[in-house]
Amino acid sequence: MDNVCEVIVMGAQGRMGSTLAGLVKADPDLNLAAAVERPEKVGGLETLGCVVTSDLDSILPRKAGAVIIDFTAPGASVGMVRVARRHGNPAVIGTTGLDSQQLAELEDAARDIPLFWAPNMSVGVNVLLQVLPDLVQKLGEAYDLEMVEMHHNKKADAPSGTAIKLAQCLARARGLDYDKARKYCREGIIGPRTSGEIGVQTLRGGDVVGEHTVYFLGPGERIEVTHRAHSRQTFAQGALRAAKWLKGQKPGRLYGMSDLF
Repeated sequence: MDNVCEVIVMGAQGRMGSTLAGLVKADPDLNLAAAVERPEKVGGLETLGCVVTSDLDSILPRKAGAVIIDFTAPGASVGMVRVARRHGNPAVIGTTGLDSQQLAELEDAARDIPLFWAPNMSVGVNVLLQVLPDLVQKLGEAYDLEMVEMHHNKKADAPSGTAIKLAQCLARARGLDYDKARKYCREGIIGPRTSGEIGVQTLRGGDVVGEHTVYFLGPGERIEVTHRAHSRQTFAQGALRAAKWLKGQKPGRLYGMSDLF
């Protein structure tokens, strides 16, 4: 059992939480130590065969070293990190929509506990982040940079955390200040497109897991680079891979997918 990674899943009744719990149960290198949910949603989790609770603080003294995985919501994830920090448990966070103050709190907590955060846990997206700068530099400034992202109709934040991460990557490669270059909305008589902007447009509907297309729009041609997630298991598997890796890491800074690779 020494090599088995103990995992605690937050929001275990949710779309990502239930996917994570199922994959943990199926992985011989992992053990589902606990499932955490809001009090009104705890019922039905007993079939998981682990500790079920709505109070993370009460179980961590009995689960020293267990890696917490959280894909819930910004406020809930930050609250989880505060509890994990008190008890010294490592945590993997896949929540998107965190603001700068919340991210700063994660970075501060990472000095005391091993902490991993990524707005997208898929291997494909993170390889794309390594490839895009080369395309930007090779194609040059004659190519306008645009992006469209699409997700299911239950997603709360827009643009997606992945879209922001990809657009920030494009901006750095072009030498632009992302906060000045981003265009989340175009409406009315706005005049010609400037060379120093990156459009990021949002679509919502149905049960789309996640789709991101980056457009390189040049003279006489265009290049489209698309990533489509077909299943939430893509993100869940990345989070479990991160949990196994994080178990052997020390505090010091906020880790991400580039560290895992």
